[in-house]
Amino acid sequence: MSRKRSTTWASIVVLILLLAIGYYLTRYQDSTTPTPTVPGATPGQDPATRLAALTIAPEAKMAGYSRDRFPHWTSQGNSCDTREIVLQRQGSDVRSDADCKATAGTWTSVYDGVTITDAGKLDIDHTVALAEAWRSGANTWTDEQRQKFANDLGGIQLIAVSAASNRSKGDQDPAKWKPPVETYWCTYALNWIDVKTTYNLTIDQAEHDALAAMTTNCPK
Repeated sequence: MSRKRSTTWASIVVLILLLAIGYYLTRYQDSTTPTPTVPGATPGQDPATRLAALTIAPEAKMAGYSRDRFPHWTSQGNSCDTREIVLQRQGSDVRSDADCKATAGTWTSVYDGVTITDAGKLDIDHTVALAEAWRSGANTWTDEQRQKFANDLGGIQLIAVSAASNRSKGDQDPAKWKPPVETYWCTYALNWIDVKTTYNLTIDQAEHDALAAMTTNCPK
């Protein structure tokens, strides 16, 4: 009887050890496997409150606008420019050559759900396009301020997406263009609101109404 009981206890101890080892390996693997970082809105006030804090005003004219007024893809050191840093941050298993150009990797374009393995088929989208920023207040900025906006690696202004979706968007605001993936509308709207808030940019009435409608997709 005692021998049978000893065997049972030994089996239990072995099972506990196996479970402990499995838990440790899972935790270790989770902590060491890099995962891509895709920009997303930071939790905070509810969307309606954040949207209401923006100033509604008619868009300014495009007179004087040029993409050259927003110097972009500036050097970030180690032969890397802003574009390459975004690709490295937002891709999986990204490999780069001696000039910091991405030669391999996998990226998911959140606008249209497309998986891309060729960096040449990716654009780096400005959440709030440069021309849209110009019409919303950036026309009064210095070139230094515009350069900071165009190369903002600290927030959710730059995102790697398929070239097709970026060029479909162009410089349109949410009243005229929305990501094809409807489940991304909440994040897109909140990102848009956050960028305009951070840079003290205005929105027009149609843009406001479109953002309000898109944020109804956000979890309550």
